[in-house]
Amino acid sequence: MAIDRPVTAPQREDAERRDTAVGRSRRVAFAVDFYRSAVGKKYVMAITGIILMAYVFAHMVGNLKIYLGAEEMNHYGEFLRQLAYPIFPHSGALWIMRLGLLAAVILHIHAAVALTRMNRRSRPTKYASKRDYIAADFAARTMRWTGWIVFFFILFHLADLTIGTANPDFQHGMPYENTVASFQRPLVAIFYIVANIALGVHLYHGAWSMFQSLGWSRRRFNAWRRYFATAFAAIIVVGNVSFPIAVMTGIVS
Repeated sequence: MAIDRPVTAPQREDAERRDTAVGRSRRVAFAVDFYRSAVGKKYVMAITGIILMAYVFAHMVGNLKIYLGAEEMNHYGEFLRQLAYPIFPHSGALWIMRLGLLAAVILHIHAAVALTRMNRRSRPTKYASKRDYIAADFAARTMRWTGWIVFFFILFHLADLTIGTANPDFQHGMPYENTVASFQRPLVAIFYIVANIALGVHLYHGAWSMFQSLGWSRRRFNAWRRYFATAFAAIIVVGNVSFPIAVMTGIVS
């Protein structure tokens, strides 16, 4: 006849730790398995896309202060560097946000590339009829190319107006002067305009498809999805393209 022995406190704590570790490992395993699936990658693309869309919109709105003059825009830049100070050091919170955005960009690109490879492997043939190709949405067909254009633009934009290595007239803490100096170079201004048009095309399809990726697609809402995607992309493109044009035409100097 077995006799139940009392469980000591150390034994109970060890059991709880083992249960916690097992539960944590199961959650991690589930997250990894979910991301490996096509549905998981679509969710990651949609969620990171929403994060990046929110940032692009906020960034564009903040940059509109260039039309209020150097003092207003430079004060806005200092406000961003002082976020959560003194909890975080000067510019600390800003760099945390930048690293978070970088992580979102990396996840977005990785999910997109992985999905493309999965789709190619699942196709019985690479052949596509000319009719289907023409019928496909232009924004959808060019997502890969507009995505890479935007990615390289982000790298140049950081080097030009954040770090300053690509801007010979860069002045730390002077976003107004740095922006004007950058867009006074015609090639940079043209590249900025082209990249933002590509960004608009990318945003249009991304804003349209993210609802479907998250399972929020309903036939009766498709028209509103189209309106939202069109309006959002247009606002971003018009706002961002206006900056180099304003500098080149002397409106901002």
